[in-house]
Amino acid sequence: MWGKVVLEALDRHSVVPLYYQIRRSLLESVRSGALKSGEMIPSEEEISAQLGVSRMTARQAIKSLCDLGVAYSQRGKGTFVSGIKFEKNFRQVLSFTEEMRNRGWRPRTKPLAFTVANADAEAAEALHLSRNEKVISLRRVRYANSSPMGLEWSRIPLRLCPGMLEKFDPRTSLYQTLAEQYGIHIVLADETAEAGLASAAEGRLLEISKGSPVFLFTRVCYLHEGRPAEYVRSTYRADRYKIVNRLTRSKSEWRN
Repeated sequence: MWGKVVLEALDRHSVVPLYYQIRRSLLESVRSGALKSGEMIPSEEEISAQLGVSRMTARQAIKSLCDLGVAYSQRGKGTFVSGIKFEKNFRQVLSFTEEMRNRGWRPRTKPLAFTVANADAEAAEALHLSRNEKVISLRRVRYANSSPMGLEWSRIPLRLCPGMLEKFDPRTSLYQTLAEQYGIHIVLADETAEAGLASAAEGRLLEISKGSPVFLFTRVCYLHEGRPAEYVRSTYRADRYKIVNRLTRSKSEWRN
C-alpha cells in the first residue's frame, strides 16, 4: 500500500501476464481517483518488493502505463500520473456533456462569455450568414469532474433561437436546451482537428503551461435538412485527449 493506493494481489495461475495485471491495478487507481494527475506512482522497487515480482516485470508494467499516455517518467524523479486520455470519437455527434456522462464522469462548465454579437467573416462563412448578422456567442471552459479539459467557442444564428440569453443557463447542456426550447436537433457535423500550442491565456484557463500541446477542433453542425446551425472552435488539452478513428479497406483493395 502506498498512501491511498492499494494494488490488487496477483493471480499467478492466470493466463493474463503479471505485468498486465499490475498495469490494470494501477490504471484502476487512476480511474478511481486514488492516484490523481501529477501524483507519483509506486516505483519499480516498491512494486517488486510488495508483490513479489521481478524488477523487470515491474518495469514492464510501468512502461506499458506510460505507453497508454496515462503516466510519464522523469529521469531521477520517478513516474507520475498524467491522467486518463479520453478518446475523441469522430463517428458520433455528441456534446461534451454527453461524452463525459457516457464515460461515467461528471461534466461541469464555467461560462466565460454569453452574448449576442455580429458574426465575423469566419462564422458567417461557416453558417451561411451575411456579414455582421447576429449570432449567439458562447465561450466556456469544460471540465470532467474537477479537471479542465478544453475551451469551446460556439456561435449559433440568433434567428434560430431568439430569446436564448433569457432561456439558457450557460452552465448546462446547450444541445439539450436547443432541443427542448427550440426543437433544434443536431444530426450531422463536419469536424477537423489540428495540433497546436497553448497560448498564455489558454494555459491559465486549462491549468497547463504556455506552449503545451493542444488539439484545435473546428466543427460545423447541421440540422436534418442540411442547414448549418452551430459553428464551434475548441481548444482541448492533448494530455487529456487522443483521437481515435476506425479505418476500413474495401474488398476491391484486398489484393492490392
